[in-house]
Amino acid sequence: MDFSFGIITNGSEDVRINQIIDSIENQNIPNYEVIIVGNSEVKRKNTQIIKFNESILPAWITKKKNIVTEISRFENIVYLHDYIELADDWYVGFLKFGDNFDVCMNKITNCDGTRYRDWFVCIWDNPVIMEIAGPEKKCLIPYNENRFVKHMKFSGAYWVAKKKVMLDVPLDESLTWNDPKGGEDYVWSKQIREKYTFSMNSYSEVKLIKSGKDRVYGIADEDIIKKYEEVLL
Repeated sequence: MDFSFGIITNGSEDVRINQIIDSIENQNIPNYEVIIVGNSEVKRKNTQIIKFNESILPAWITKKKNIVTEISRFENIVYLHDYIELADDWYVGFLKFGDNFDVCMNKITNCDGTRYRDWFVCIWDNPVIMEIAGPEKKCLIPYNENRFVKHMKFSGAYWVAKKKVMLDVPLDESLTWNDPKGGEDYVWSKQIREKYTFSMNSYSEVKLIKSGKDRVYGIADEDIIKKYEEVLL
């Protein structure tokens, strides 16, 4: 399997970007490329930098990710912010999982090893779901649970998708990060899940390397899962 890795940055995190590229190189992937969209000065093999005018629209990450889609050479594209690195055996995990997917999630872990926002029911779709999740936001579901894929949200920090899928349903460039009109990843998740299937590859894992991003979402227990079943299935 060949991969294009698109790293989104504001140009101030080259130390972390080098760490991310180290984690990519450690996978020993035969064919890969790294595309950095942002004003980075990193100089690494198989890596190109797309300079970006940050003054056009602050935090214009939708545009940056669509640029990654447009110029990627390989079918499988990994979208990641500049605080996500690959865990050991990430590539081995994908070889085991296979390439029969549209949009794919992996395990995402916080700096302390707990679960980040990886495989979860979108609690913002309606107030009933939000009430079920409760103040602890118990929306993280088991990795082998795939019945709720039409009611899920992908974290904008990381995902993997086929190029043809992303060309068909690009991110909405009228939105920026944390846009008051709606979260760009929330809007995109709602659009793309109507046409394509979300898949979970739990053999592969990525990790946060930046503290302060690891907001905890609660893990849904059996009782919560049953309530989701009643409302969503």
